Amino acid sequence: MSRHMRTGDAEALRPLLLAGDHLPSELDSDEGEIIFDRSASNIKREAGGSANRRLTYEEAVEEAGFGLFHWLLLVVCGWANASDAVEILCVSFLLPTARCDLLLSSSDMGLLTASIFLGMMVGGYMWGYLADQRGRRRVLVVSLTVNGVFGALASVAPWFWLFLLLRFISGIGVGGSIPVIFSYFSEFMPRLRRGAMISALATFWMAGNILAAGLAWLVIPRTWARFSLGKLDFQSWRLFVVLCSVPSLTSALLFGLLMPESPKFLMEAGREKEAIHVFRLMFELNMKGRGKAFPEFGLCTSSRQRGELEEYGTWGSCRERLASVLKKGLEPMKQMFRGSLKSRSITLLIIFYCISFSYYGLWMWFPELFARVEDGGSPCANVSLPSPLRNQSCYPVKTAVYVEGFVVAASNLPGNIFTILVMDSTGGKALLSCSLVVSSLSVFLIYVVQTRDQSLLLSCVFSGVSVIAWNALDVVGTELYPTQLRSSALGFFTGVGRVAAITGNVVFGKLVDTNCAVPVLLVSALLMTGGLVALLLPQTRQTELT
Repeated sequence: MSRHMRTGDAEALRPLLLAGDHLPSELDSDEGEIIFDRSASNIKREAGGSANRRLTYEEAVEEAGFGLFHWLLLVVCGWANASDAVEILCVSFLLPTARCDLLLSSSDMGLLTASIFLGMMVGGYMWGYLADQRGRRRVLVVSLTVNGVFGALASVAPWFWLFLLLRFISGIGVGGSIPVIFSYFSEFMPRLRRGAMISALATFWMAGNILAAGLAWLVIPRTWARFSLGKLDFQSWRLFVVLCSVPSLTSALLFGLLMPESPKFLMEAGREKEAIHVFRLMFELNMKGRGKAFPEFGLCTSSRQRGELEEYGTWGSCRERLASVLKKGLEPMKQMFRGSLKSRSITLLIIFYCISFSYYGLWMWFPELFARVEDGGSPCANVSLPSPLRNQSCYPVKTAVYVEGFVVAASNLPGNIFTILVMDSTGGKALLSCSLVVSSLSVFLIYVVQTRDQSLLLSCVFSGVSVIAWNALDVVGTELYPTQLRSSALGFFTGVGRVAAITGNVVFGKLVDTNCAVPVLLVSALLMTGGLVALLLPQTRQTELT
């Protein structure tokens, strides 16, 4: 029972909460927890007071309306999503020039592109678990700050190993913000608009992609951006790295200064007064200028308490406390693979691995592949011996590489618009499966074609279609798990995706010089596998968040 709940409220709900065996649970019975009881909605208060009814989360969201607050939320969360895209993809754009200054082989470039994904793998589940326990907003502020600060510091790293380490730490921050942003955003959305709005949020990844490509195009080829910083020759690509950290830092400030905590999380934590305050803020912004008064109501908060983590510091040895924390931290993962959640978790695991290996393995190498077809031909036709550590052809920088990267990034737009328009009517499952299958065919044709223009066209098709799969996966992932598992689950699956992304980049780095066909055809096969496995997921169209 919420510690904020008045005596009358407690008396009204005590019979319902004590009769746990007769209440519908949002999880299987073996998980032993009731998220919230929908049957408690609209209970009249016996002790009087300001609220004469009690609402579930979905009912309270509907009462708060839809309008200005949600569009402001979309902009703030979207900018954070774009900042993650910039931080991840900036490495791919600096490879053609940074390889000269850092003396990189193709294998080194594979490690560099993999480093941020290794950090995301480490940070994904950790931040997701903390977000489920401590709140979405706090974790977003910290993770975005880690991302921006260490991303900027990487710009002055004089050695490859230090640059690699700083990119890894930056990746830890990215690993927290990506899954938590979608959990946080979805928990403000009314049910009938959730699919379209999450799709709109995912569209900002394209904006970040375009921003990264545009910055690379404007900054890296320019000689004015090069100067000496002590003993460090500060090349234009280093300035590009600094600029790529700005979106993350500004996002951290926006969340820290402007945004409230998720009302769904507050209800699950039993913090009724704080949740009502957030709903009031939503209502006042959404109804601004309409002269409507905020309807007074109470909330059906969870009977669970979230004070477990504090208990570990009060008893036992350091080893016992550490064991307790680890056991508690692994509990969400156990719940994900138990009962009715088991099959969907295994299915999502396969899909995340297939799409992450394929998308990031191919996407991070697009600028390098385009550089290899500068004089015409397909990406795998101009395979040569491994490039030397110092390749003088890096300078002057060929701007066509960045122009093509910008075009491919912009080709996401049709897929994003299509997703926004049809997500709520079609559902994420069908879009996910179809887009993965079409993406598979486009990658196969990239290998088959023989001209530079055909390679660019099919790369644009891959970009525009694969983004539909990512958007659908963002929607489905938030709707398949209850609130106390949502961020942990998304963090876990993004961690799985990072393992796949690391594998994909290492495979490309090892084989792109000697046998380019193997990674390209492997990408096509994995996308096809993911598309077929997606048919096993349950339909979640316009479902209520639990």
